[in-house]
Amino acid sequence: MKILTIADTESKNLWDYFTPDKVEGVDIIISCGDLDPRYLSFLATMSHAPVYYVHGNHDDKYDRIPPDGCISLEDDILVYEGVRILGLGGSLKYRPGTWQFEQEQMDRRIFKLRHTLRKHKGFDILVGHSPARYIGDGDDRPHMGFTAFTRLLDKYRPRYFLHGHVHPNYSREFKTLKAYKDTLIINAYREYSFIYEKEWEEQYPRLTPINIDDKRG
Repeated sequence: MKILTIADTESKNLWDYFTPDKVEGVDIIISCGDLDPRYLSFLATMSHAPVYYVHGNHDDKYDRIPPDGCISLEDDILVYEGVRILGLGGSLKYRPGTWQFEQEQMDRRIFKLRHTLRKHKGFDILVGHSPARYIGDGDDRPHMGFTAFTRLLDKYRPRYFLHGHVHPNYSREFKTLKAYKDTLIINAYREYSFIYEKEWEEQYPRLTPINIDDKRG
């Protein structure tokens, strides 16, 4: 399964200079937030792939201008071709906003999903806007990740975690790909495509898993 994941900045390659061959072979498109809803609608119209999305912290406008033809992943597990996808959008709260949450609020969102998680026996892909705490996030509050996401990765060990929110210009240590335990983490800034594999380690043999024990204190 080929997945195109996008976040934060609209790709001119996929919008201004779009040609059908640029999404050829893509089975599913996943947005990790902070994108123009008209961009998502465009991709849903111009490609044969379904477009799934979560909200970014700047996506309050989706209430007024919904991404037509697209499917929200928020607070649910959707199954596509046997792959279980869990969606939890938004960022850590740093100013008023519908899609900003305190750490405890994200904890409660996940607690409400306990029966869904049990029913599906976990999930294969976690889709968020924010990163997980201590794994590619920032130390400033606006870009700090959710501790609840780190706990989800610890407990369920999904094969992939897709997110955005942290841009390449924020840090010289920015990396598109990171590994944490059994999970390949992809920062979807602008666009990134990959082939879903249960054994992704064979594709990225040089990727060393991150150890965050020291950061956790």
